[in-house]
Amino acid sequence: MLRPQISPMGWNSWDCYGAAVTEKEVRQNAEFMAVNLKKYGWEYVVVDIQWYEPGATSHEYRPFADLCMDEYGRLLPAPNRFPSAAGGRGFAPLAEYVHSLGLKFGIHIMRGIPRQAVHGNFPVFGTDQTARDAARFNSICAWNPDMYGVKANDAGRAYYASIFQLYAQWGVDFIKCDDICRELPHEEEELRVLSEAVNHCGRDMILSLSPGPALLEKAELYKQVANMWRITDDFWDEWQLLYAMFERAEKWSSHAGAGHFPDADMLPIGPIRQDMDKSNRTAFTHDEQLTMMTLWSMMRSPLMIGGEMTEFDGFTMKLITNEGVLRMHRNSRNARQVFRRCLDGNEFIVWVAGDCEDGMYAAIFNTGEESGRIAFLPEELELYGQAYKAAELWSGETTEFRDSISAQVPTHGVKVFYINDNQP
Repeated sequence: MLRPQISPMGWNSWDCYGAAVTEKEVRQNAEFMAVNLKKYGWEYVVVDIQWYEPGATSHEYRPFADLCMDEYGRLLPAPNRFPSAAGGRGFAPLAEYVHSLGLKFGIHIMRGIPRQAVHGNFPVFGTDQTARDAARFNSICAWNPDMYGVKANDAGRAYYASIFQLYAQWGVDFIKCDDICRELPHEEEELRVLSEAVNHCGRDMILSLSPGPALLEKAELYKQVANMWRITDDFWDEWQLLYAMFERAEKWSSHAGAGHFPDADMLPIGPIRQDMDKSNRTAFTHDEQLTMMTLWSMMRSPLMIGGEMTEFDGFTMKLITNEGVLRMHRNSRNARQVFRRCLDGNEFIVWVAGDCEDGMYAAIFNTGEESGRIAFLPEELELYGQAYKAAELWSGETTEFRDSISAQVPTHGVKVFYINDNQP
């Protein structure tokens, strides 16, 4: 398993296309990322759920649909949606193309073994055992019935080893495993088997666990077995979901680092839900998107773009290419909430984080329904000098804090400062 110092950054197909993404759509987003975003650190291109289901057309799942798989019960991309996978080549050609652009390739999987393979009693690759020997018939995902759970026996371990060895042959760099993150403790043994298979597949891969909310009491386990784990259920473009993330971030931010990162989920920005209507765009206001990007970056959450990048407007491009904010994402350390305070009917939330090279960050969020001003003492951020230079990362404006730190912050918006703690 790869242990990156920097929290992963990339694009995932779910917010745009649900279960129905095609190779054409993956390639066009990979090409856009290579030309426009790679230089800023964006690098992963991830195909989300149901890539093995020929009839998928939306965000909805078709229960008990026929799935594409090989003679060992290992799922294969549906050739009608991924033409380069024809002839049993799997995702190898698509991964090779993504790599040729200087990017990395990822896929989504469901925990378990396909029920279709179990009912057909397919052999497990490299063994004299079968899918029925590996399956736990009483372990079925509540929202997608494609799979049975896998036993922690020889057959189960061999099955997981076989799929990750196949993914390694394809050139996969990132695995998003679903139906496992919040399914503890009853799926903990399977999680350990899966993680072990990733570690021994012969290729470095990021392991991402979904869906949330993750269990705080299992934080140390997540750190041991994975690189990222979801702290929320699916996150969409709704203010109440963003507001609720402050509480989750406060609880989880101290667990980021050393190759493991609490995951606040994807960034639903730009054109999303394209399988429903090509005119769909994020419902977040500009200020809400700045708040989201700031909080995710300060707490070092993975940054996974959810929108169709080829149709991004100027605001969205500035949102994801702000060099000061992306430096904060790379360099933020020991992020924490300082206070939540109500002033004149508005709630203000203040976070701080150190920069691992020099200085510190301070973010002032206004979660109220009116624009408002807040002022507080530098001592509340443990700043005790006479004056501090500060640059607001979104506007680029510079200022100096002396006796107080103050800001006018729009509703649902943020001001985030890089503070040079060397006095002028």
